[in-house]
Amino acid sequence: MSRIGKMPITLPEGVTATVEENTITVKGPKGTLDFTFRESMKLTLKESEVLVERPSDSKEHKSIHGTTRAIINNMVIGVSKGYVKNLKMVGVGYRAIMQGGQLVITVGFSHPVKMDIPEGLTVEVPKNTLINILGIDKQLVGEFAANIRGVRPPEPYLGKGIRYVNEYVRRKEGKTAKK
Repeated sequence: MSRIGKMPITLPEGVTATVEENTITVKGPKGTLDFTFRESMKLTLKESEVLVERPSDSKEHKSIHGTTRAIINNMVIGVSKGYVKNLKMVGVGYRAIMQGGQLVITVGFSHPVKMDIPEGLTVEVPKNTLINILGIDKQLVGEFAANIRGVRPPEPYLGKGIRYVNEYVRRKEGKTAKK
C-alpha cells in the first residue's frame, strides 16, 4: 500500500469537498478548485476527512494512488493558505515591472520580454528585482515561476540570471591564463 496514498486528507475549517462521479470540488476561503481523477480510484468523504482508496494492487493502480492523494491535498492547501513562489533577478540592468496584465522583464536582451499572467494568478513586483507569484493552484504557480526563470536561467560563471529566492547557484571558476 502506498504510504502517501493511504494517509487521510484532513479538511481545515472553512474548506469543503464534494465528489460527483469522478470529479472532486474543493471550496475554501481563497477560491474553488476542481480535479477529475481516474474512475478506478475511490474517494470516501467523512466529516472532515477525504480518503483515497485503490481497487487492486495492479501496477497502474499503485502508480496513480499516491499521485491522486497528493493532488487533492495540494488543492486543500491551496484553497486554505495559497501558494507563493519568489524570484530574484541578479545582474546589472535586470528589472521587472507590471504593465497592465503583463509582466515585462528586462534581462539584457535587445528587447524586453512580455509575459501574460495566467488567469488565477497574482503577480507582485515589490522591488524591480523581485517577483512574487501568488495563487491557489500549486501546479500553475510553479509552472509560471519556471517559465519566468527560463527566460534567463542563472549561469554558473557570473551568477547572473533569474533564480528562486532560496536557490543556490554553484559557481564555477573561470579560465586561467597559465601556459
